Amino acid sequence: MSVRTPKSLEPGRVDARDAARAMRRIKDYLATHPGAEEVRVTGELAGDEALVLPRDVVTMLAYVLAQLAEGRGVTAMPNHAELTTRQAADILNVSRPYLIGLIDAEKIPHRLVGRHRRIRFEDLMAYKRQSDVDSRKAADDLVALSEELDLY
Repeated sequence: MSVRTPKSLEPGRVDARDAARAMRRIKDYLATHPGAEEVRVTGELAGDEALVLPRDVVTMLAYVLAQLAEGRGVTAMPNHAELTTRQAADILNVSRPYLIGLIDAEKIPHRLVGRHRRIRFEDLMAYKRQSDVDSRKAADDLVALSEELDLY
């Protein structure tokens, strides 16, 4: 499997007002049709066939539009995409050498392509979720210790 370039929209590439308007229309539709598993998108011209989208896809589109309306960029990446160590380090907001240490410590699965490491996006996100849980637990433990020692 090769490295896949994520599909991105940089901040400002889409007009924030247009994104906000589209997001509101989608959210209004979803709110007024709570049981609909499919959403029919009709064209503005007579005779155009409706485009039928799964509700989850429309919900994700509303999320993307919300980010764009706030002036944030958005990147879509398939879970099975393979990342370089630089891409993975950027996603975790850590240095590449730190990421290599995590890989060498077998905290993040990888595979070798020649001499180059590749990390699956879903494995990276699983590590990130677990790391976030561990960080929250450590913070809770620290607060509990502070309270126990009357430092808080």
